[in-house]
Amino acid sequence: MTGKFTLAALCLLAGTAHPAGPAATDARNLAANCTPCHSADTPEPSAIPRIAGLPAAKILHRLQAFRTGEAPATVMHQIVRGYSDQELALIANHLAIPAVPAADKR
Repeated sequence: MTGKFTLAALCLLAGTAHPAGPAATDARNLAANCTPCHSADTPEPSAIPRIAGLPAAKILHRLQAFRTGEAPATVMHQIVRGYSDQELALIANHLAIPAVPAADKR
């Protein structure tokens, strides 16, 4: 019985970790199209907002609002049309992970 409990606990913990493998690579690659303009290094104030580190739900909602025309945009309404709903969710989740400042990377 203890073995089954341990296996179940490990499965639950694995589900809470950041994505790994192909999904994480796909998310990173997709988000690479966003970060040149919207990274945590974007100076503020700026006409282009920082999105890195915001909650994933907020990022995804904004991306979907651009797609439907609910949010005004200069180019974002055209850019988001090139992504599926699943890809937008991957992008939002990837960008929501707080960036580590360059000084803290070792």
